[in-house]
Amino acid sequence: MAICFSCTSQPSAQALKHEGEKAANSDKIEAYYFHFTARCVTCLTIEAKAKEYLEALYPNLMKNGLLSFQSLNLEDDAVKPLAKRLGVSGQCLLIVKGDQKIDLTNEGFLYAMVKPDKFKEIINEKVDGLLIR
Repeated sequence: MAICFSCTSQPSAQALKHEGEKAANSDKIEAYYFHFTARCVTCLTIEAKAKEYLEALYPNLMKNGLLSFQSLNLEDDAVKPLAKRLGVSGQCLLIVKGDQKIDLTNEGFLYAMVKPDKFKEIINEKVDGLLIR
């Protein structure tokens, strides 16, 4: 499962390819936050809250590498193959486990700023659903 979030360094193209292949063949949950270079306050909040909630709700999974969060700039050439494989063409928040993909973009825009507890609840529900599969 994958959820995308990241504010700092970008992984190499080879690392992204390896991550994508590994995720497709494992029980690992990946959270991805895909974005462009120019971002609004809401976009930054979605990323920050998603990462915060994943770390708070699943500290052991994060620590053990069974759940990860990456923020990926769609304008970075190294990110484009993964974005294409996941069908991403614009800003989005995805949770991926193997071939299962959950898009939480709409929920992020609806709740991250005005009802953050609701956003946290949705993330918890979706990740828990992937853990039992």
